Amino acid sequence: MTAKKKIQNKRQDFFFNKAKEEGYPARSVYKLKEIDKKYRIVRKNDIVLDLGCAPGSWMMYLSQKVGNRGRVVGIDIQDINIPIEKNMEFIKGDIREILFGSALREVIKFDRGETIFDVIVSDMAPKTTGVKFADAEESLELAEEAFKVSERFLKRNGHLVFKLFESENTAQLIRTLKNYFKIVKRFSPEASRKHSREFYVVCKGYAKRINN
Repeated sequence: MTAKKKIQNKRQDFFFNKAKEEGYPARSVYKLKEIDKKYRIVRKNDIVLDLGCAPGSWMMYLSQKVGNRGRVVGIDIQDINIPIEKNMEFIKGDIREILFGSALREVIKFDRGETIFDVIVSDMAPKTTGVKFADAEESLELAEEAFKVSERFLKRNGHLVFKLFESENTAQLIRTLKNYFKIVKRFSPEASRKHSREFYVVCKGYAKRINN
């Protein structure tokens, strides 16, 4: 094993062990924590939608951050592996069927009024095949789904964060997002694998079409 590989493995082991010690089911929570610390995405009392939430690490962090008067709704085709707190709701299924197959307010019963979100986050990723182009294209499709959800359900001045694999088509999506959000940034958290093609797109201040 090369020295470079040893350093990379040590780095990944650090986040894996830290997640285990702190009770999170996956190390991905530190990606969201780093994003939130840098860009101030989530506030107390926010209503947050977590797309592709399994196994539940992001939901745990979000639940703690929004507090008792906030709300976190997670959707995934897989089960989550965390306790469901009073300010959480988990829905198992495909986001396209749940969010666009019927009115969201008919699916989710909030304690307060409208089913409109302050923040939407997505850690959705394709099942990788090893074919870089195919994986990147599927990642782009998932990112576009997250954007479609935000167009329909994100509050004005709300925030969107999603994962994306690097490809020749990502620049076009980012240019499009700049027509809808006041701030759009690429960010690669420290907790991401060193040579991973993934990065996160942080969109702040939803304003419909800004440049129209």
